[in-house]
Amino acid sequence: MPTFAYKARNATGAQVRGNLLAESALAAARILDERSLLPTEIEEQRPESRSLLTGRSRRVSLTKVGLMYEQLADLLRAGVPILRALEVLSQQSTSAALSRVVREVREDVSGGDSLADAMKKHGHAFPELHASMVRAGEKGGFLEDVLQRLSEFVSRQDALKNKFIGALIYPCVLLAGALGAVTFIMAYVVPKIRTVLQGQDLPLPTRVVFGVSDTMRDHGLFLLGGIVVVILVIVGYFRSAAGQALWSRVQLRLFGFGKIYTMVAICRFCRVFGTMLANGIPILQSLKISKDSTGNTVLAAAIDEAAESVRAGESLARPLASSGVFPPAIVDMIAVAEESNSLDKVLVEIANTQEERTARQIDFTMRMLEPLLLMFMGGMIAFIAIALLVPILKMSSGGLR
Repeated sequence: MPTFAYKARNATGAQVRGNLLAESALAAARILDERSLLPTEIEEQRPESRSLLTGRSRRVSLTKVGLMYEQLADLLRAGVPILRALEVLSQQSTSAALSRVVREVREDVSGGDSLADAMKKHGHAFPELHASMVRAGEKGGFLEDVLQRLSEFVSRQDALKNKFIGALIYPCVLLAGALGAVTFIMAYVVPKIRTVLQGQDLPLPTRVVFGVSDTMRDHGLFLLGGIVVVILVIVGYFRSAAGQALWSRVQLRLFGFGKIYTMVAICRFCRVFGTMLANGIPILQSLKISKDSTGNTVLAAAIDEAAESVRAGESLARPLASSGVFPPAIVDMIAVAEESNSLDKVLVEIANTQEERTARQIDFTMRMLEPLLLMFMGGMIAFIAIALLVPILKMSSGGLR
């Protein structure tokens, strides 16, 4: 049975809002009439798009959310009332999910909620950070500036994420190609050659290749099922508290990528923290929200300790330095910024500078990874080729004699 959202007037003329279950809009109006309510608006609520794997609400693209912030800021600067601006954006959005969310936000605002409170009801579209900044902008009277900063913030975060994902595409294609080629050779080519080499004294590399080929041919489905089970068990473990703690430590120390991941997380923290401070949000609340933006429990614990230090009236830089996670250069800049009372500006500047360096480090690492993958592919195929050619050459030379 569908759910209908309604607006109605009661006997005193006051507006009432709510949801109810009914077979149709006409049935919903009949139910309201029985409750002595005069309906002014009845709308069927469509179910949220949910992930098939997790069952959770699908996140709205942050890229489109950032564009919506920029457009909303422009409309407000032009003197368009917020309800009208939200209505325009809900009609113009190219994303059906975002359009529905904006329409629901407009309804909540028209019902008396602040924009921040209305956004907070849609956590799958608007992170807590965004709602907190919008609330500060509403209270301080600079909502347009906050929305513009949010748009720039989302754009920078999206650019760095796309840079990292784009750099991984070619190595992943190479690896997939290598595994596909080896699987084809082991499953279809090797068995045909084996029939030719029956009864021969085979060297160790050849016996290894034949053993792997037999395993893939005779127990391929069991092997594939075992790999899937192992992956599911590992994923399940890393979703637990202990697994997340272990994975967070691995992420920071992973050879070749640990430093990159650490700097990406720290840049994200500095940008979120600095942006919130620049919008007038208290430092303790800013730390509480920005620590979750790192996506790493080790970094979050270090920031938690720093928050306790600030709550006790001490400095922010000292516990960050003692954690051993934050680079000394960044900690020194934070310490100087605290003394000069320019922490918000320095944090954003740290994020800008380090993001550029991290982007260069990503490029360099990917350039090094590509030839390593090519060498790995060549090594696997060369090993299989040698293992198959050596007994064939021996057999040929024996026949010549």
